[in-house]
Amino acid sequence: MKAAVLNQVGDDRLELRTDVATVPPGPFDVRVAVRASGICHSDLHAMDGTLPALAPGVLGHEGAGEVVEIGSAVTDLAVGDHVLITFVPPCLRCKSCLRGQSHLCAVYAIESFMKPRFLDGEQPLFGFAGCGTFAQELVVPQPAAIKVPEDVPFEIAALIGCGVLTGAGAVLNTAAVEPGSTVVVIGCGGVGVSTLQGARIAGASTIIAVDPVRDKHEAALKFGATHTATPEELPALLAEVTGGEGADYAFEVVGLPATIRSAWDSARRGGTVVVVGAGRAEAQVSFSAQELFLHEKRLLGSFYGSADVRRDSAKMIDFWRAGQLDLDGMISRRLPLSKINDGLDTLRGGKVIRQIVTFD
Repeated sequence: MKAAVLNQVGDDRLELRTDVATVPPGPFDVRVAVRASGICHSDLHAMDGTLPALAPGVLGHEGAGEVVEIGSAVTDLAVGDHVLITFVPPCLRCKSCLRGQSHLCAVYAIESFMKPRFLDGEQPLFGFAGCGTFAQELVVPQPAAIKVPEDVPFEIAALIGCGVLTGAGAVLNTAAVEPGSTVVVIGCGGVGVSTLQGARIAGASTIIAVDPVRDKHEAALKFGATHTATPEELPALLAEVTGGEGADYAFEVVGLPATIRSAWDSARRGGTVVVVGAGRAEAQVSFSAQELFLHEKRLLGSFYGSADVRRDSAKMIDFWRAGQLDLDGMISRRLPLSKINDGLDTLRGGKVIRQIVTFD
């Protein structure tokens, strides 16, 4: 089958191979024919080493498809079921799962670094984040395949599996934004736009979208922003809108020290700062000891939108059905797997929200 393979971390292109196979499904695994996969910044981060990834391996982690084979012990899924793929499947037994933080379950994440999911002849290939949705088929543990209604398009389900849960979840779960709040969102890619939409769903009255690419400002207004600004324009706009106080909530969706610091500076005293963007391990952000206690701001990390994927994927589908969550409008471009490197280059250019790889 066809798959896009990262041969080594640091490569800026993926190799398109035609002779890749999945490993046979184990008793608790399912094999899924991938029908749609988003191209996410995390894929670029895997390529450049920002996020941990094993190579050689198949990239892609935001996908959806149809179950074509189930392991002998699988009981909750059947051949023909439509599923989205999650890179944070809950084991439901560890301490994180039992305390209600299934998004922090590390059981299958650890397994993904020990267990190859693909083969090219005798060469084992790992799946990025335990997935590998840039392939025609993949094998994942049963909890990584979340059943969705058959009338939900595969590309919509794919978006929910990563970017939408991460962005909207940061608002609705991590921060629990209150109605009438003032919200700043720094970064207007796919996750940033999902964050804007989450703020709109939460009932925020003022939503400021911040991005250096002005072409994204018009789209941000469509997805819920009431105001837009470049990073340079933000301080003046924020002073005007809040009377100099600052925002109730500031979301950073880039992963850079400068933008994290900007989010902190944008929040009012007693406000909440949420870091959603994936940063490098060696990147450092500076705060003075005095400002940390004096301003009493909450500084929160948000991994996967603090989402329970089983509960929250269904919620996102409900929001989409009700017209509160515009997922169709987030798709900037559709392309075949053969154009994956072009899609990655386009993503690097920073002018798209989400691209979807389609599979015939």
